[in-house]
Amino acid sequence: MTQHASTTAQPNKNSDAQIINKVIETIGHKILDKSEAIEIVVATLIAGGHVLLEDLPGLGKTTLAMSIAQVFGMDYKRIQLTSDMMPSDVLGVSIYDPTSQTFSYHKGPVFTQFLLADELNRATPKTQSALLEAMAENQVSMDGKTYLLDDAFFVMATQNPIDEAGTYNLPQSQLDRFLVSLSLGYPATDSERQLYSQSYMQAFKKPLPALTTPKQLRNWQQYSQTIHAAEEVLDFLQLLIKKTRTHSEILHGLSPRAGLSLFRLSQSLAMLAGRDFMTPADVKKAFYPVCRHRLVAKDNRPAKDIIKSIVHDTEII
Repeated sequence: MTQHASTTAQPNKNSDAQIINKVIETIGHKILDKSEAIEIVVATLIAGGHVLLEDLPGLGKTTLAMSIAQVFGMDYKRIQLTSDMMPSDVLGVSIYDPTSQTFSYHKGPVFTQFLLADELNRATPKTQSALLEAMAENQVSMDGKTYLLDDAFFVMATQNPIDEAGTYNLPQSQLDRFLVSLSLGYPATDSERQLYSQSYMQAFKKPLPALTTPKQLRNWQQYSQTIHAAEEVLDFLQLLIKKTRTHSEILHGLSPRAGLSLFRLSQSLAMLAGRDFMTPADVKKAFYPVCRHRLVAKDNRPAKDIIKSIVHDTEII
C-alpha cells in the first residue's frame, strides 16, 4: 500500500508523540494493566470527542478521569447524577436579584474543562439530554443568551450496566454523541496484586504531575485534523462501515457521523504513533471503541462479537 505524508506535517510531531505517550505511561502508574484503554481515551480527547465508560463500581473510572485531568493540567469537576437531578443542576440556573430586579446566571458544573458525569444513566432523560446538548454544541443557552463552554471541554461519562435498578437507558441518538465507548474491566491477577502493595498505596495518594497544558492540547487537537489519509486507507475505512450496514445480524449500520468519528479517532491514533498519515492499523484499532455503543444486533443484544469479527474478517485493500 502506498503511504503519503501530509504536506502540513509539523517538525515537532515526534516530540509531541513522545510527550503524549509519556502522559499515557504516567496515567498507567495509577490505572494498572489498562494501557490500551488509556491510549483510546487520550486519543479521543485529542480527537475532540467524548468518552462513555460502562463498568461496575470500583474498577477505576473516577481515578482514570482525575488522572487524565491532572496530567493535562485541566480544570476538573465531577457530578454524581441521580434520578432527582434537574437540568439546572448541570447547566446552571438564573436567579432573580430583587435589589437590581434582574436575573443573574449562576453557571453549573458543566462550565469546566474536564467533566466527569458519573452514572449518567441514573439521570432522567431530560437531564441526560441537557448535558448531551452541551456536549454536541459546546455551549449552553439560558434565558435567550448563549454561554460558550471552554475550548478544551471534555466529558467522560460513566454508565452502570443496563440491568441495574433505577437506570434510564440512553437512546441511540444520544449514545451517538460519544465518540467512543469503553469498559475497563477487571485487572489481570498480577496487576491486582500490585494494588495491595504499600508502595502503590503511597503513590496512589499523590496527585500526578501536569505534563502538558490545555493550550497544548488545543494545538494537538488542531494538528490531529491535518493527519493525512491515503485513498487506500479511506477505501478500507469505508469498507468496514459498509459491512456494518449490510451485515445480516446488525439492526442498523454506522451513520455518516459515526464514520466521521472513526476517521477522527484514527487520525488521533496516527498522531500518537508519531506519524502524519493514517494506516489501516489505526482504523482497525479505532473501530471497536467507535462501534461498541452504536451497533445493536437484531435480537437486541450487544454487537460486541460481531464488531470484532468484522475487523478480523476484513482484509486490508
